[in-house]
Amino acid sequence: MTSSTTSVTTAAGRPLPHAEGAKHSWLEVRGIRLHVAEYGSGAPVLLLHGFPQHWFAWHRVAVQVAADRRLICPDLRGFGWSEQSPRGYDIDGLADDMLALLDVLGLDRVRLVGHDWGAHVGFRLCLRAPERFSGYLALNMAHPWARHRAILPNLWRQWYTAFIEYPVIGRAVLRRWPAFTRFLLRHQVADRALWQADELAEFSAAAQAGAHAGQAMFWQYVVREIPALLRGMGREQRLTVPTVLLGGERDNVIPPSMLAGGGRHADDLTVRIVPGAGHFLPRERPHVVAEAMKELFTTGR
Repeated sequence: MTSSTTSVTTAAGRPLPHAEGAKHSWLEVRGIRLHVAEYGSGAPVLLLHGFPQHWFAWHRVAVQVAADRRLICPDLRGFGWSEQSPRGYDIDGLADDMLALLDVLGLDRVRLVGHDWGAHVGFRLCLRAPERFSGYLALNMAHPWARHRAILPNLWRQWYTAFIEYPVIGRAVLRRWPAFTRFLLRHQVADRALWQADELAEFSAAAQAGAHAGQAMFWQYVVREIPALLRGMGREQRLTVPTVLLGGERDNVIPPSMLAGGGRHADDLTVRIVPGAGHFLPRERPHVVAEAMKELFTTGR
């Protein structure tokens, strides 16, 4: 573990955005340095961000739940202030990073929250190592058993991935066209006026700095996850971790129709749709996320 601080600047000259109560550290995990922001103290909760964000995506939720929780908000490999590597951006690799991070932190069992890509990693974690997680809150992501008849009519919603996933092209788009990232952020919320200018600037700059990681993660999904989905792999897996899945009524990436049908593969899976919300629930409805965390993670559930 390296130094902990609340005010640092990366080698690229990008300062960490300020978030009240956040403490920062860098940990050696599977051969790379992962940046971790933490809030509060108490029962540990691991929170995994989505694309094109990083740890700062959770700061509006943190102010509502950090009083009695230890919130652990890592930057996934290559994102935010975590070190980039040539490879390791597939879902299993990112899940391996998080299991190793828990080992480094000395945590045997935690609560889990994931948004977008972080929620995809979260499902993989719960299926691979259910003994490490006492409850899971998934946000704006389909469960692993989404029905083909729900997926196929919604494939068009993934149009933007064609600009990101291909090697060379995807990195160039993310690195040289920050307006594309800003467009995605605005396009994927229900109220486009919601984002503040500094938030858009921060996350678009982060996408530029982490262009390799962003492109590689999308590409690994294409070459690994889509073929596995088409082959029906994972249909026999069962989710044993108590899970709540929150979706946005106006999510134009993962619409409510893609969230149905998981109950027969899970011991305890609840799906809820948040009225009037889009794809960024931690930003659009932080109070709803906070209340869902408190309810799901109540001792004894």
